[in-house]
Amino acid sequence: MAIDALPPPEEKRAAVKAMFDRIAPRYDALNRIMTLGLDQRWRSRALDAAEVGADDILVDLACGTGDLAEQAAARGAQVIGVDFAREMLRGAQRRLEGVSLAQGDGAALPFATGSATVLTCGFALRNFVELGQVFREMGRVLTPGGRLVLIEVDRPPSGVVRAGHSLYFDRVVPKVGGWLSDRAAYAYLPQSTSYLPGDDDLREMLELAGFSEITKQRLLLGTAQILIGVRS
Repeated sequence: MAIDALPPPEEKRAAVKAMFDRIAPRYDALNRIMTLGLDQRWRSRALDAAEVGADDILVDLACGTGDLAEQAAARGAQVIGVDFAREMLRGAQRRLEGVSLAQGDGAALPFATGSATVLTCGFALRNFVELGQVFREMGRVLTPGGRLVLIEVDRPPSGVVRAGHSLYFDRVVPKVGGWLSDRAAYAYLPQSTSYLPGDDDLREMLELAGFSEITKQRLLLGTAQILIGVRS
């Protein structure tokens, strides 16, 4: 199914999975182009915020082709990457050594309760169908005191910055993505921010899933964000 508009809830999972399978071969290159390489710095900053180190067992949810998993493994953590798109996992398998990979759904993670000390998820919250259930699964998999780190796009609070960002994110990104990869996919990605709850709703959902000490770091004038929480 080509995605020319946001899919209805009953079709979203299959549509998004097919989309990521299609764009997997050029996904990393386009991320670097679209963010001017800042996405890698943001991943490093997120891992710094969680103080990821050699004593950690880290689950990277929606790992894609392995950007975040690769950085976490370089810090000595035992890393398990999980994604529901098979082609993304094939890309991760080609580049990663010493990282376990599993195909799975964020709403039903294939891990034992309390089996991880850190759970990361980069730029994927808006792609899940039932975000509350995904947060509950994140809380289930983490040990008490475990750290949750989420990286996601955001809308800048400043009207001037928001207007400039909208011009780039909503118009330039779909055109460049269409030229270099997949028109439908890169039309979907900016639109998908409408799936993302606001700050207060996100905090409430995380608290209901068992997280506390929730903080937010704004990135690049509020165009992206890092959310950090601790499993109670």
